Amino acid sequence: MNRRHYAIPLQQASQESPTLARLTALTRDSSARLKAIEGLIPPLLRPAVQAGPIEGGSWCLLVKSNAAAAKLRQLLPAFLAHLRTKGWEVDSIRLKIQS
Repeated sequence: MNRRHYAIPLQQASQESPTLARLTALTRDSSARLKAIEGLIPPLLRPAVQAGPIEGGSWCLLVKSNAAAAKLRQLLPAFLAHLRTKGWEVDSIRLKIQS
């Protein structure tokens, strides 16, 4: 059998694969959550925070340093409350320090 390999756009691949479509949706949701709380994050800390994975009711934020994580830990209750008012069902937010 002669198989030809060809590139397809990511959007087409995600539409044709349920698993990839789910991952794409989770990535968009995570980015939207970060955008929603961006105004609550102190301006100097914003570059140190990235949207991370969503696992059920738990959402993860990727943080570049221990110092930034320490400050963000203090803000987690405000983040949770804000996300809930926007309609997201978030039970907890985890912080993961990027190495």
